[in-house]
Order: sequence, then C-alpha cells, then structure tokens
Amino acid sequence: MDKIKVGIVNVTGYAGIELARLLLKHPDVDLVSGTGRSAAGQKLADVFPHLTGVAELTVESELGNVDFAFVAMPHRESALEVMKLMERGIKVVDISADFRLSNPDDYNEWYGFTHPSPELLDKAVYGLPELYRKDIASANLVANPGCYPTSAILAMAPVVKNGIVEEDIIIDSKSGVSGAGRTLALGSHYSEANENTSAYALKGHRHLPEIVQELTYIGGEAVNVTFVPHLVPMTRGILSTCYASLTSEYISHDNVQEEITAIYREFYKDEPFVKVVDASPHTKNVWGSNMCHVYPFADVRTGRLIVVSCIDNLVKGAAGQAIQNMNIMSGFAEVSGLEAPPIYP
Repeated sequence: MDKIKVGIVNVTGYAGIELARLLLKHPDVDLVSGTGRSAAGQKLADVFPHLTGVAELTVESELGNVDFAFVAMPHRESALEVMKLMERGIKVVDISADFRLSNPDDYNEWYGFTHPSPELLDKAVYGLPELYRKDIASANLVANPGCYPTSAILAMAPVVKNGIVEEDIIIDSKSGVSGAGRTLALGSHYSEANENTSAYALKGHRHLPEIVQELTYIGGEAVNVTFVPHLVPMTRGILSTCYASLTSEYISHDNVQEEITAIYREFYKDEPFVKVVDASPHTKNVWGSNMCHVYPFADVRTGRLIVVSCIDNLVKGAAGQAIQNMNIMSGFAEVSGLEAPPIYP
C-alpha cells in the first residue's frame, strides 16, 4: 500500500508535536506539512530539539497538499480549520472538543460559543475505537475523544453496557500538567504545580457532557455522573478511579469479583490497546504508550464497584488515539506506528 501524505494543523502544541513524533516513524505515512503560527518558517527540529536528526519539516503558516489531516487547535478555532479541510475533500481527525458533542446547544453551555458548522456534527464519528470501530472505518471526520473521557469511558463501558451498576457514577481523575497544554498559565508554572495537588472545575468540567453522552449511549439509559478532575505534579498521565453501586441482584452473587473480571476480559479480549490487569495500575505502567490499563474491583462490603484506569494523556488520551483512528480510517493495521511498549522508569 502506498504511503499517504499527512499534515498537522498546530504541530507546535503538545498534542501536535506528539503526533509528529509518532508519525515520523509510521511505516504507512509521510508527514509532509505542519502549521504553527509563532514558529512558521522555522525548522521543526529547531523548535523541538528532541527531533533533531529525525524531522526535516519546516513549520508553515498554511497546511500544504495532504491526503489526511490532524487538527490540534483550541476549541472553536479547530472547527473553522476542519470546515476548510472538509471542503477540500481531506479526511480529518480533530483533536479538539469541537465535534465530540452531538447536541450543538451543548457548545454554548460548556464552551461558550455557537458551533459554526452544526451540520458536520451529524457526520462526525466519536473516535473511541474500542466502541465505534466500524463507524470510524467509513468516516471522513472523526472527533478524537478527550483525555479524561477516554480513561473514564473505557473504565465504565463494560459494566454500563451489561447493566450491572446503578446509574449514579462518581469519577475521580488525576492528570499531569501537560493536559493544560503549552500555553503559559500561572497554575502550570513549576513553582505553582510542584509539590501541590488540587481539585478543580467542581461546578462542571467541559469533559463532563462528553462522558455522560457516551455512557448514556452505551447503556441505553441516562446516567448521573459526578466528575472531579485533579492536577498532580507530574508531566504525563491520567489515573481515573471510578465508583458505582452494583445492582442489588448482582452484588448477591458469590463470585462477584471473578464474574466482573470475566466481563471486562471478554469485553476487551480483542483490543490491542486495553489491558485488564490484576492489580491497581500506575500511570508509569503506560507512560509513553497508547495503552490503557483497567482494574475492576468489587467491594463486597459496600456493594460498590471500583474501577481504576490509567492512560498517557498525550498518547491514548490524544495523539496515539488519533493515529489509531487514522489507521482505521485509512485501512492500515490498527497498531501501525503505535507498537512501542511503555517507557520505564
């Protein structure tokens, strides 16, 4: 199969440069174009020295001639770029939130803007391959899931799908500071974030409607989600601890832990990037990889299910999952370019 020409809109953000790092060694891709406002005209390797000797790309102000594009702009700006690319007949994976929510009114409520192309929302496919692989394969526009929703949805999908937990779900997530992006902000300065952990967005994080939308669709019934994100002093990684009450019928089973573990293993048995593990995972277990580790635990004493999941927020939570989607859309092996194991220590 011939290589495809790929471009990245906003290659100079964290998600964009992680895309470049992975795509530069992808066997089915030629990375031929990348845009970045402040770095236009500069060699990518000069802006990001870790790519010295690997990347010959020069950052551009406009995307060149490509077959496939990744858009990694902030919300609202991303939608405008996607619209232009779709008019050119280019397949797109959008890494922003601009096409994740099916109801256009949600963008006013959660993101503070009127969606510029609501008709494209009906054409966009939510890009969680473990749930929507067939739809992704025939899509021209895929909305890459958010990092927090990826960890939370993969943690809860098997039991929500099987109807063995009540509709009230609590998700406690902790993320490294790279999730805030490259733009300078006081909260992500070293002296502010180091040796400090904080909860934020208690009134409602922008990823909440995405989580609710997908878990409701998976289970077929509305769910009530409490989602509290936390910032922790590390660069990469998300650890989500999810809580839900088991149904009264299910908690009475004698071998409830074994049954739930079996449900998770069956649900993810053919998934190359989700592993059901035998002990509570650490963010270090998936660092630098496209893996998601999931550990379900039935607390018989309280009748609750506790599920812990870990991802690298810049890989499975952004660039890696975007490439996984590109592979499916392009007919490549799904694992192509993503087979490197986690980095340790």
